[in-house]
Amino acid sequence: MGAITADKTADKTVAGKGTMEVLECTIPPNMEGIRLDKVLSESYDGLSRSYIQKLFEEGCIEIDGQVCSEKKTSAVTGSVVRIRVPEPQRLNAKAEDIPLDIVYEDDAVLIVNKPAGMVVHPAPGSPSGTLVNALLYRYGDQLSTINGVLRPGIVHRIDKDTSGLLMVARNDMAHESLSKQLAAHTITRRYRAIVHDNIREDSGTIDRPIGRDPRNRLRNAVVMTGGKRAVTHYRVLERFGNSTFIEAELETGRTHQIRVHMAYIHHPLFGDTLYGPIGHSINAGARRQMLHAGILGFEHPQTGEYMEFEAPLPEDFMAVLERLRSRQR
Repeated sequence: MGAITADKTADKTVAGKGTMEVLECTIPPNMEGIRLDKVLSESYDGLSRSYIQKLFEEGCIEIDGQVCSEKKTSAVTGSVVRIRVPEPQRLNAKAEDIPLDIVYEDDAVLIVNKPAGMVVHPAPGSPSGTLVNALLYRYGDQLSTINGVLRPGIVHRIDKDTSGLLMVARNDMAHESLSKQLAAHTITRRYRAIVHDNIREDSGTIDRPIGRDPRNRLRNAVVMTGGKRAVTHYRVLERFGNSTFIEAELETGRTHQIRVHMAYIHHPLFGDTLYGPIGHSINAGARRQMLHAGILGFEHPQTGEYMEFEAPLPEDFMAVLERLRSRQR
């Protein structure tokens, strides 16, 4: 679900456990009763559910100061959870024969339609099954090297449970060009999302800075001090009474930006266990945040030609839309 946004204390040494990174968070009300291994794995990019369960077994997770080894523990509102993540062994991203939906490719750039549930690059707890593992199998060393051996070709990311389009650089020149376009906010990135409640206006812009949530370090939030400027434009595509289908366009690209901004205006995404209520969206069939990176446009690094690509909504997203539409008939 994006980059880790909790408090970190590096190089803490625990008796008998060596050097560890310590992550700490407070459970928000909307996660009450959900299995804690699920909450943590969906909230921390790179920590898989199986890895979280292993940390439970090894006594690396504390709840309110007490070590918890029970993997089936449920989240309790207000509980302070501390995760001690052992110093990882050096990871070597390995090529894996994983199918990829390649929308476009040439010698400079790839456009990949990433499925929901796939992590973009390897990390402790998610060493395999990632987009990078699949890219290495198909393209080997024909990827940019700027981001190192664990992120070859990766220019930008989308959350594990967000589907849709990603740019991948085939060489360092292309990587530098695409990175500059991202920094200049000239890349077109339009998402489709389903949000809670009825958005009355047809369109709008949210221009609010985003930083770490001071009340819940597990999340990002709109903050008044210490944040980075974040701008999201949105327009309504379809209304369902107590929910709305929208298109959201990123002007900036902060971690969880659309999820944070829509929650800020009281329209959190369907299925988003980190930023919004989940009961109504689960009833509609949403098993992940209903967010899809549908349109991606940029200037080609070699030719300078503007190129734009579109990925259709995935089946699970369409199923939720159809269920909402059927309730309106």
